[in-house]
Amino acid sequence: MTNKHQTCLPDGKVPQLRVMPMPADANVHGDVFGGWIMAQVDIAGSLPAVRRSNGRVATIAVNSFVFKQPVFVGDLLSFYADIVKVGTTSITVNVEVYAERNRLQVETVKVTEATLTYVATDENRQRRAIPPLAD
Repeated sequence: MTNKHQTCLPDGKVPQLRVMPMPADANVHGDVFGGWIMAQVDIAGSLPAVRRSNGRVATIAVNSFVFKQPVFVGDLLSFYADIVKVGTTSITVNVEVYAERNRLQVETVKVTEATLTYVATDENRQRRAIPPLAD
């Protein structure tokens, strides 16, 4: 049985991170803390930034962060991250988070959207230039 209002995971894309929140990540009602979700989004967003910058990055801005739906203990979260802008020293990444819930009849909902900016840093944690893409 298909629900035509059901959201699906993005076709042809591989999540940067997949994780299931546990009871320690939630309040007494089973709602996952927004701060826990923000930390996971930051990790997922940093992965393509690290690859593109070929090294260490630091989060310098959370440009936007929208919680679209609640997240519950037991949801399987998939974090998709795409680079949207590369500057001289910074990389901006969009992150979308989907929750798969109800194990028997899987329901997938988009729960969070965020845009974060990372700066490439050297071993002394100072800004460094992002190398050009190899041909």
